[in-house]
Amino acid sequence: MAPYIIPLSLILFFVQANPSMGAQINETTIPQGSQINAVGTQSWVSPSGRFAFGFYPEGEGFSIGVWLVTGATRIIVWTAFRDDPPVSGGSILLTAGGSLQWIPANQGSQGKQISATPTSATSAAILDTGNFVLYDAKRQVLWSTFGSPTDTLLPGQNLPPGNQLFSSVSNANHATGKYRLSNQEDGNLVMYPIGTVDPGSAYWASGTFGQDLLLTLSLDPNGTLWLFDRNSSYTKMLFLTNQSLSASPGSESYYRLTLDADGLLRLYSHVFFKQQREPQTKIEWLMPSSNDRCGVKGVCGPNSFCQVTASGETSCSCLPGFEFSSADETTQGCWRVKTGGCTGNSSNGDIGPTATMVMVKNTSWSDLSYNVPPQTTTMEECKAICLSDCACEIAMFDTYCSKQMLPMRYGKVVPSSNTTLFVKVYSYEPKGPIRRTRSAASTGMLISGSALAIFSLVVLSVSVLLCKRRQFLRYTRAPQHQDTEFDEESSGIRSYSFHDLELSTNGFAEELGRGAYGTVFKGVLTSSGNKGIAVKRLERMAEDGEREFQREVRAIARTHHRNLVRLLGFCNEGAYRLLVYEYMPNGSLANLLFKHDATLPSWGNRIAIALDVARGLQYLHEDIEVPIIHCDIKPENILIDGSGMAKIADFGLAKLLIGNQTNTFTGVRGTRGYLAPEWSKNTAITVKVDVYSFGVMLLEIISCKKSMELKMASEECNISEWAYEYVVSGGLKEVAAGEDVDEVELERMVKIGIWCTQNEPATRPAMKSVVLMMEGSVQVRRPPPPASFSQSLLRTGSR
Repeated sequence: MAPYIIPLSLILFFVQANPSMGAQINETTIPQGSQINAVGTQSWVSPSGRFAFGFYPEGEGFSIGVWLVTGATRIIVWTAFRDDPPVSGGSILLTAGGSLQWIPANQGSQGKQISATPTSATSAAILDTGNFVLYDAKRQVLWSTFGSPTDTLLPGQNLPPGNQLFSSVSNANHATGKYRLSNQEDGNLVMYPIGTVDPGSAYWASGTFGQDLLLTLSLDPNGTLWLFDRNSSYTKMLFLTNQSLSASPGSESYYRLTLDADGLLRLYSHVFFKQQREPQTKIEWLMPSSNDRCGVKGVCGPNSFCQVTASGETSCSCLPGFEFSSADETTQGCWRVKTGGCTGNSSNGDIGPTATMVMVKNTSWSDLSYNVPPQTTTMEECKAICLSDCACEIAMFDTYCSKQMLPMRYGKVVPSSNTTLFVKVYSYEPKGPIRRTRSAASTGMLISGSALAIFSLVVLSVSVLLCKRRQFLRYTRAPQHQDTEFDEESSGIRSYSFHDLELSTNGFAEELGRGAYGTVFKGVLTSSGNKGIAVKRLERMAEDGEREFQREVRAIARTHHRNLVRLLGFCNEGAYRLLVYEYMPNGSLANLLFKHDATLPSWGNRIAIALDVARGLQYLHEDIEVPIIHCDIKPENILIDGSGMAKIADFGLAKLLIGNQTNTFTGVRGTRGYLAPEWSKNTAITVKVDVYSFGVMLLEIISCKKSMELKMASEECNISEWAYEYVVSGGLKEVAAGEDVDEVELERMVKIGIWCTQNEPATRPAMKSVVLMMEGSVQVRRPPPPASFSQSLLRTGSR
């Protein structure tokens, strides 16, 4: 589209919208000392009555924001503290010192400053444009809601280069959602799923890049949407609203541009009539403009694909062999139900994985190929190549064959698609002959039935005798402190009395360490040949009762892997909850990496430790019936045995921990510096939080530096930012500590660490893929920069 001249109406509106340029827009002035309360007058209202600033109900509390009043409803156009929980009440005060504050009702709680930067405002105002501003003594704007948009632009509000709109979670929850509209500094206006930066994740763009322009997005009062360059005469009109409805006598129109929760960018008109008629709302323009709502990337999570139902809604389905990671949140994606292995053997030798290739047709996916086999021209060849390769999980065939990395992203049903997907699905069946003839089966049933009848008579007789005996024993037996339903033989672990463990630890005399879950003491089991043990005394347990505790202990006891610290027993007596583990004589990985007087492990030993941890996590995430999310992967929870092998400790304890017993924030389980971004959002937690923590720890293992102590150009940064800086500059040797570093292996490991610490969970690899990449079985592509990397560059002036 050719450039347009900005109309006079737009220029006049710019003048009106800026108090320093011309006539003032009507506003409600708010002097210092003014206050509104959640339980009383809840808002300051603009002169027209169309816009208000203040408290609005959300969930079980209140949020603070600006809204457009349309009849009996309110449309939120700006939100403060959008990613914090709603407040319980309190008041908003323009203090005598000139700052806008939320003051909690509870005097013991700490308030929050609403404006983004410290100010010395002499007054505030809510304008008829919907802008809430703070003024200085010269009536210059110090801060405004227009200057920090959330998901909406109003007329007169601009989105300058380098700024973004972020969708909300839903119409009822205005926390940051899944999508963003980015006004990039290359001149392009682009929509992405949140947390992604690669061009392949974009699902709409204005196509205005490559002209060396810094474009600003603006909406005028007549509903015209523009891109313009402040330093030249270039403009581009994205949409011109039809004025026929709003031009009718006795009506006035308000417009807003909103990135909605479903990822679509919509321009709304709200027409108000002077007669007693309901306001009329209409969608004037939307992008992407196609009717295919599955065209918005990220509607469905990883390993699932989107289709539009007959009612026009979106529905997500898992790939064959996968199931939803959260049954209640089908948009969160899917994970594999059963995994195979390169050996094809199981632990008991009788049952082994059988792999088959299941075809999925008429879908399209993002290409995450890690290998393109040469001279593969047919679907059957493509299927056979993947089936014969134990590292291949999914093959894609269009005009050629490619092996794909998990997770599969941005899947959607496309009836006209030529792409065929082959998904490897595993089943576990007895390897020996199991079929019998019908006559043999019938004979067996007859014999079994007769035997069962005889056995029933015997059991009935014995039961009568036992009942009589129990009447006597119930009065003579000593009380039991342990739950007799716990089966020691089937669980493979033993229950101990508190007195036994008190004696074995010499009264809990030697403390080995403390953590979020409790305190660990060294002990000796004299009954087992003076075997060393570590006894963890759990503190502030969740009050779910003895059965819940034993259910979780039983689940932990079923895990058996060389890279997991083995649980030997437990104590569940009165108020005492203790776990008995094998003793790890070489302490924690943290001591090896960060203790100043310790000799650093060699490069080979450090990578072996990292691979041990990766294999242990793969087992917890993918190789057991009910996956376990550790929630607190860090060097302190990696223990080293006498042979130097690394083992993961404290797995499975997250469910036993009280919700607010944590080293970080309320409701968050984990340790600051290792927490994945989704912990701070209102989103489901998956195994990918462990992948993020592992990525941080892998980079710490490489560098022998603590993530929380790093700086870049005198500014604090996280370890993935720091490592990526060296990836870009080519100075990877600076990342690794010690001597004799394998440079090829170093590059591979650093890339894996950065992939694991990607902001978006779907972008992080599964632990099985991590193991394959670490082993060198799979090529590691160059990762995108960390989500915060561009902001850190702006702070430091790097590159």
